[in-house]
Amino acid sequence: MDAKAGGRERLATIEPELIELSHRIHAYPELGFEEERASAWLCEMMADAGFAVERGICGMPTAFAARIGSGPLHIAMCAEYDSLPGIGHACGHNLIAAMGAGAAIAAAKVADDAGLTITLLGTPAEEICNAGGKILMLEQGGFGGVHAAMMVHPAPVDISAPQIIAAAMFDVLYTGKEAHASAFPELGINAADALTVAQTAIGLLRQHIRDTDRIHGIVTKGGEAPNIVPAHTAAKYMVRARTLEKLGDLIPKVHRCFEAGAIATGCRYEIVGGDKPYAEMQHDRDLVSIYRRNAEALGRSFIDPDPKASRGAGHSRAMGAGSTDMGNVSLALPAIHPLIGINSMPAVNHQPEFTAACATPDADRAIVDGALAMAWTAIDIANDKALRDRLIGAA
Repeated sequence: MDAKAGGRERLATIEPELIELSHRIHAYPELGFEEERASAWLCEMMADAGFAVERGICGMPTAFAARIGSGPLHIAMCAEYDSLPGIGHACGHNLIAAMGAGAAIAAAKVADDAGLTITLLGTPAEEICNAGGKILMLEQGGFGGVHAAMMVHPAPVDISAPQIIAAAMFDVLYTGKEAHASAFPELGINAADALTVAQTAIGLLRQHIRDTDRIHGIVTKGGEAPNIVPAHTAAKYMVRARTLEKLGDLIPKVHRCFEAGAIATGCRYEIVGGDKPYAEMQHDRDLVSIYRRNAEALGRSFIDPDPKASRGAGHSRAMGAGSTDMGNVSLALPAIHPLIGINSMPAVNHQPEFTAACATPDADRAIVDGALAMAWTAIDIANDKALRDRLIGAA
């Protein structure tokens, strides 16, 4: 039996467990750094599969590493398992977790024969968009010794090299002074007005930013009562740009809009966070092509052109552009982050309807296809001497 057939055979034996795991994580959504159940369930599955499991790595209780094999080529699959506030697994991290576990277990079947070391890295808190789990793991050596990393993300359709842009998220806090809003308004300093001025300034700023830039946010505290001049308001904002360099140009402009609110009203203001932004994704073109070939062999159909033909640029604007801390990984070592379709249209990521779509037969099929495509990709990398040598030499 060849290596790929062996991986497929192994995956078939755990397919019901993977689907059950995905549905269980879906049913019990947990926010970033709070994924105690999901992390424990994944660790239990990997330990049962013969992996050496280390929990609580890199100073994060819900991060883990599950490792098997002793080959010279070290491939890591990344598992995400945090959810979104209010709408649960509307980004399908339950599927990412199950696919990552399945890929690692399938590849483990042939790891030693193929010259592979396989690690499933449990990476918490991807959705927080500042100092995410992968960024902290990079800083703490969690990716040490890894030659290539991969994960597959659910979406409405399959895209082999999606556009992923840089992003920063931060909180803005205004402090003014309370007063009776009718009897003594002149004694108040209105923190809600400060936020209104800032939002107006951001609206005007949009005329003067790149069409690939994004600024969006929510008010998280608007005041206490309509008859009290608001003394404390807060907002959470995200700023995105094509690259970290361009993000560095945009963030000061946005910060000045919040400063303008403070100046106009006499409030004090503070900006918290945004210090560890998510980077743009640099997909390794060779790895993307191998993954795509394997996924197509399983019947997947991609809407973007082959990255080697298109050089991976400018093809996915119509599909929008998200952000992830996997981008930071891709700047540190060769990595891929393809999207796998779950037949959810018209529902798209971060909608409640997409949450529902992430626990359907189409989503279950994506778990199996994504896991097997990643496992086969790891095997193909090991069998390609030139690519293997490039990856090992780059470490």
